[in-house]
Amino acid sequence: MNFVIVNLGGLLLIGLIIRWFWLYRPKALRAMGIQAIEITVVDGVYTPARIEVPVGKPVTLRFIRKDPSPCAEKMLFDGLGVSADLPIGKPLDVVVTPPQPGEYEFTCQMRMYRGVLVAK
Repeated sequence: MNFVIVNLGGLLLIGLIIRWFWLYRPKALRAMGIQAIEITVVDGVYTPARIEVPVGKPVTLRFIRKDPSPCAEKMLFDGLGVSADLPIGKPLDVVVTPPQPGEYEFTCQMRMYRGVLVAK
């Protein structure tokens, strides 16, 4: 009987891990107008982590780093060829223009902090 309970608990834990790391999709923030979108870097995450923007129009992303971790000091947009060093406590504006519809991931240098820019 204990064997069954332990196995069911293990399967439940595996399911939660899969959902958290691979299946979780944060609610998207839609860019409206020409103002900058503030992205806070704190506690190992970008907030908001999913941003919807129009294709072919420049978008200003204002990164505010509150996390002193060395991993948080650099932001990379590999799909757009953009990177930036993020100072602690000071906002840094990064302007990107998604050339075609799709998802453009932005990460820290170790790919632990993750966000996505969705161009529609």
